[in-house]
Amino acid sequence: MTSGLVQQFEHTVLPSVTPLVTLICTLIAILPSIFCLWFKPQGPKGFLRCLILCALSSFMFGWHVHEKAILLAILPMSLLSVGKAGDASIFLILTTTGHYSLFPLLFTAPELPIKILLMLLFTVYSISSLKTLFRKEKPLFNWMETFYLLGLGPLEVFCEFVFPFTSWKLKYSFLPLLLTSAYCAVGITYAWFKLYVSVLTDPPVSKTKKQ
Repeated sequence: MTSGLVQQFEHTVLPSVTPLVTLICTLIAILPSIFCLWFKPQGPKGFLRCLILCALSSFMFGWHVHEKAILLAILPMSLLSVGKAGDASIFLILTTTGHYSLFPLLFTAPELPIKILLMLLFTVYSISSLKTLFRKEKPLFNWMETFYLLGLGPLEVFCEFVFPFTSWKLKYSFLPLLLTSAYCAVGITYAWFKLYVSVLTDPPVSKTKKQ
């Protein structure tokens, strides 16, 4: 389990994705942010946004990416979250979804209350702090984003407390992982797209000459 070996499988239903395809997809995903950084510089924050987009693009389209790689985008995104409300909204969606996507890595019974409690503490504190910071601006989430984030609760209840006692456990043991991966993929993709729109639409930083 800790040897670091990567196993390869040939899919029987879905098409098998080759490393070359993932390389091309990753390059296509990161090139717009790099061009924007070069031709429309937005200062240090623009560089950080480009860095986050490259990390997210590599995570989404890379070859054999581990779940923990989402932290490479979450950690620098936390620096942007205190700058403006739009970045705070993206951070909260990305960090909540990204942290929940790591739950299957902690699968033993003693770890269950620990991971739930830690995530609740961090999520509640982050949302309350950023809402207080941007209390004079519009709400951080629209109704669709709020509905999506609240959906993580029923998903966790089903995967941890309902599914193990159903008859599907033996035949469809992969179902909790499938639901978790698919649900979190929606949130991470949405955060990636929303950050990309912000990078492409924000005006460049004007250079002021010293007198």
